[in-house]
Amino acid sequence: MKKNNLFVVSTVALAVGLLSACTNIGSMQKRMAEFNAKVNPDPLEVHGDTVSVSISGKFPPKFFAKKVAVVATPVLVYGTSEVKLKDKQFRGEAAPGNGDVVPFEAGKTFNYSDKFAYAPSMQTSELKLRIVGSQGSKSANLPEISLAKGVITTSYLVNKLEGQVMTSTDKFVSSTSNSFEAEILFDYNSDKVRPAELKDKDIAALVEFLSKTMPANPRMKITNIEVQSYASPEGEIFLNNDLATGRGDAGKTVLMDLLKKNKLEAQYASMIQLNPKGEDWAGFKTAMEKSAIDDKDLIIRVLQRTTDLEAREQEIKNISKTYQEIEKVIFPGLRRSIIRVNYTLEGYSDQELKAMASNPSSLKYEELMRAGSLVTDLNTQVAVYKEATMKSDADYRAYNNLGVAYYNQGKTADAKSQFEKAYAMTKNAETACNFGLVTRLGGDVKKASALLNESGSAEAKFNMGVGMIMAGNYGAAINNMGNKKTFNSALARCLNKDFTGAKADLDACNNDNNSAMGYYLRAIVGARLNDANMVKESLAKAIEKDAKLAEKAKSDLEFRNFQGN
Repeated sequence: MKKNNLFVVSTVALAVGLLSACTNIGSMQKRMAEFNAKVNPDPLEVHGDTVSVSISGKFPPKFFAKKVAVVATPVLVYGTSEVKLKDKQFRGEAAPGNGDVVPFEAGKTFNYSDKFAYAPSMQTSELKLRIVGSQGSKSANLPEISLAKGVITTSYLVNKLEGQVMTSTDKFVSSTSNSFEAEILFDYNSDKVRPAELKDKDIAALVEFLSKTMPANPRMKITNIEVQSYASPEGEIFLNNDLATGRGDAGKTVLMDLLKKNKLEAQYASMIQLNPKGEDWAGFKTAMEKSAIDDKDLIIRVLQRTTDLEAREQEIKNISKTYQEIEKVIFPGLRRSIIRVNYTLEGYSDQELKAMASNPSSLKYEELMRAGSLVTDLNTQVAVYKEATMKSDADYRAYNNLGVAYYNQGKTADAKSQFEKAYAMTKNAETACNFGLVTRLGGDVKKASALLNESGSAEAKFNMGVGMIMAGNYGAAINNMGNKKTFNSALARCLNKDFTGAKADLDACNNDNNSAMGYYLRAIVGARLNDANMVKESLAKAIEKDAKLAEKAKSDLEFRNFQGN
């Protein structure tokens, strides 16, 4: 019992001694309410993966004892853990050591900033200020000051999956221009049709085309039937022009006889057009280029440098041995009439392709690419573009569009596989954009940024903007997103304190088709605008669509001023 009494006496004596030694600290302790330190923002906010802390305040006049030094340490306490921020030291006018000197009479303002990495368990937390005062060899803990409670995590609402993908366009042509030709050759200086010409295979094929092929295919539409006639470039120009005209008339006569014989006159006669071309220098040049004549390069140079037709012919004649070969090999094929049937081939209509998308194996590559763009069912799209990738003439577009379909299904791993193939085949704006998007989702931010920069498209810039929200760079995010109005663009504006702009973006995108998170973000915007009705109505709709948001809203410090309403 005596031992215990001795212990009590000793403890009291020590406390009295410490209080006596730290009288100046004690006076500071009594006036701690005047310290008035404030933290900004309050509550704290996470941006990127970091929470920044700014503390400001003022030591009032005649507050900071001249011989006292203090070490102030902000500490974030969460659960059973805590994070200590960097120390800040102050000292009175007569106190030794380091730290900012605080004049006794005037006092002093102070500012402090630091940051720490955020962890999800820090959402419910308290930022405290711990101060240890010392005077000479004695020290004492001043009462902790509560600076802020909790961390706002609105920046974590970013929809990481929201991105702009680029679809490759098809090259499908609904109608193509085509022609079918038959040729009639003539003797030198003659426009008389030789009987043997009428027995050639191309004449029989022409009759077959007009009488059977055309009627059997309703997608084939004749635009006109042209009789184009020529003379070989030898002799007088005027005579050759007349000769070409005569050969055209002869070709038309042959054609009319064929139509009458096959009872096709009424159907096709009115479509015939004569087109005499005179001397066939273009045909001569083409034939020379394809020939094995020794001096063909020399003759082609003559054609290129000499525009006067008579002078051109004379120069060629001067190459006497070669000219004899030209008369034998080249000229006979230029004395001709060509019966040319010009027609269009109508492809499938969009409605037909849309219907055929359910059985894509029957379609050609460009037809598949077109069909995939017409259907809205994602499973059908996947089937169509899969079929397209198996075609022998498939290019990067099939893989890129298959990746887009997978991405829209939420199958990002499958999308990445296809986007990677497309990018390997062809590096362009769309493949770099799409591959960059899924690369960012995979966590490789550096590679994703390089790919999106390589793309340079508006879609790629939007995708970079989403990444900038995640990094806490909201102004740059808004600039990159341009005029696109989405959940993420609204979030970026809200985090950048443009609350009116955030509300406008939510209105423009219709809360991203009235999603639960769209309404939740609208409630946050309402809270920051201090619009109680907007908060109440938006939260009600958000919770109606996702009941779990009720619990989230209860602990969300965005709504701290509306918890009683």
